[in-house]
Amino acid sequence: MSLSERIQKELTEAIKARDELRVSVLRMMKTALHNRQVEKMRPLEEAEAVQVLQTLVKQRREAIEQFAKGGRADLVAKETQELAILESYLPAPPSQEELDAAIRAAIQETGATSPKQMGAVIKAARERLAGKAVDGKMLADRVRALLARSE
Repeated sequence: MSLSERIQKELTEAIKARDELRVSVLRMMKTALHNRQVEKMRPLEEAEAVQVLQTLVKQRREAIEQFAKGGRADLVAKETQELAILESYLPAPPSQEELDAAIRAAIQETGATSPKQMGAVIKAARERLAGKAVDGKMLADRVRALLARSE
């Protein structure tokens, strides 16, 4: 079952169960996927659909951070609940060991020796971690740290 089909099926279930938060999040996800599909003018591949959901997750994290700074605990709670629902549709994130192993292999593969070559290492590491939900900021931070050590 594709991600879009799963979302549609669970949207129907959430409507029947009168779960307003879940219905809202699933509709948001369905709309974002539909908009990207219209933009691409073709059905989305699974990796592209996951990328759309990762964008929504990133938006929620940024919103939580901003609402926390603004002292809006009510909105922080709402966004946190939405984030949990969104993350349940993403593939499992890599463990710290998997992440470090992929980065080290990418460093060796690219021959990178300084943080100036971070882009190539990140690209190679992303390819090695295909199929996993990788947080770009966390990946960049780990690459920077490992490259700084190798100097």
